[in-house]
Order: sequence, then structure tokens, then C-alpha cells
Amino acid sequence: MTSETLTAHAAGTWRLGDLPVGRVGLGAMRLTGSAPFHHGAPSDRARSIAVLRRAVELGVDHIDTAAFYFSALRSANELINSALAPCPGDLVIATKVGPHRAYDGRWGTAARPDQLRAHVEENLRQLGRDHLDLVYLRRMRQDSIAEHFGALAELRRAGLVRHLGISAVEPRHLTEAQAIAPVVSVQNRYALDRPDPEADELLRRCGEQGIAFVPFYAVAGDAGERGATTAHGEAVRAVARTHGATPAQIRLAWTLHQGPHVLAIPGTGDPDHLAENVAAGGLRLRPAELALLDAARTG
Repeated sequence: MTSETLTAHAAGTWRLGDLPVGRVGLGAMRLTGSAPFHHGAPSDRARSIAVLRRAVELGVDHIDTAAFYFSALRSANELINSALAPCPGDLVIATKVGPHRAYDGRWGTAARPDQLRAHVEENLRQLGRDHLDLVYLRRMRQDSIAEHFGALAELRRAGLVRHLGISAVEPRHLTEAQAIAPVVSVQNRYALDRPDPEADELLRRCGEQGIAFVPFYAVAGDAGERGATTAHGEAVRAVARTHGATPAQIRLAWTLHQGPHVLAIPGTGDPDHLAENVAAGGLRLRPAELALLDAARTG
């Protein structure tokens, strides 16, 4: 399929609270290197900056990042700030707080609630902003998120944060968070080849309540943080051939077809892959194709 004339709004738009965004955004993690988190060679700085600027040219107005997205030499937040400052007025930057990560790359335990203000302020400093559009609490396996989410709600009331979301949660955590403050978005792992009843339940509940559902690793599959998978089933490949598309584009299109509240944030540091990801928002899968893909998912 051609990607030359399609923009990130080809799949339509949704609102993160009061902030309208195209349903295809950009995940910033892979801007830092071919294998992020100190595991591989750092990215080429000029190329990463070019990807960010090209994304905005293609209509991307939703970038997902975090202060803990860094490799040996690159910081996603710093790249965003350098490439896009002053940020376009319609650009929504979402970030995540919760995990501790040392500058040598090691992961620690979850931050305490009283440490989350420092996490928010670090994102503000790196991005060069006076407030954050959307902050997710990234759950780190704790049973309850009430105390942590309550700390972020205080920062929202103080004006440092505009909207709140939750990430890596179970359905019960959505109920828990909503008793404290409005939740505009849920970000969980969700992919065509990873059936997960809890993720399906969150997808359904978010749709019923008008909350954005933002899958991560939708293209990566089992490869996870290492990047896009090459393990595509025959159903994906067959649909891709029909549309003259790549299997990764079909995976993204299937994700977007799960509901108008579903937003895609595929990550890439490659300009060509960026254009392909944006173009995937223009794919319209037929009912029979969706049924074929759904059948392959459930086995």
C-alpha cells in the first residue's frame, strides 16, 4: 500500500480527556537505540531527530515517552525536546512514572508515592515544559495502586499534570483509580498474537466508558522491547498480501479495528517504518479478514 499521502489522522481521532489526537501516534522508546535500555548500540542522534520531525509532518500529534526511556547515550525526552521545541500547540506528549531506573541502566523497585513528584519534575525538566499533558502511573506489580495514583492526583490538582492514566494494570485497578481521580487512558500490553482475557476486559470497559485504550508492543509480539516481531502467522501474511501491505501494518490495522477508542503508539527509529506505521491507519480490513485474524488469535 502507498504511504505517501496518508497522515496519522487517517484512522480518525479520539480524545485524551479534552485533548484530541490522531489514533496513530509514536512511541519514543526505540528512538534511543536498536535495542533500548543499554542492551544495544545507541541510535544515531540526527536520524532520531529526523524521525520526530517527520512524524509531526505526517500529522502525528501524540507521542508516548518516559524519563526512563534512555540507552547508553540517548534520552527519548531529550531527543523530543531538541527536535520539536517549541512543541506544536496540538502535540500531546504522554509520559509514564513509577519505575526506578539508575543512570547505569539498572532497574530498581517501584517508586514510593512520595517520590512521584520528583519523577514528574524530571520529565518536565527533560521535556522543557511547565506541565505534562498526560501522565501514566506505570504499575510495578503492586497489589493496590491507590496510594501512588493518589499522589499523582495531588500533582494534577497542583497544575503539574493535566490528565492521568494507568499502565500495566488489571481491570480492578481501573476501578480503584477512578475512585480517586478521572482516568483518561489505559495503557497495557495487547497484541494480535497475545490473547489475554484481562486485557480484553480492559479494552471493553474502556470502550464503554469513553476511555482511551493504548496498547504497547502491538507490533512487537513476543519480541517485546527488542522490536517488531518477524513471527507472523499465515493469517496475517495472507491478509497482508491481499492489501499489498506488510505484516506489521496488518497487526496495527487489526489493533485499530478493536474500537474507535483504541490508539496505536508503534515505536520506531526508522523513517521508512514510521511512514509505514502511519499508513497502516488507512487500512480498512474486511469483516472476513477480521474474522480470519480473530480465529488465528484464539487458536
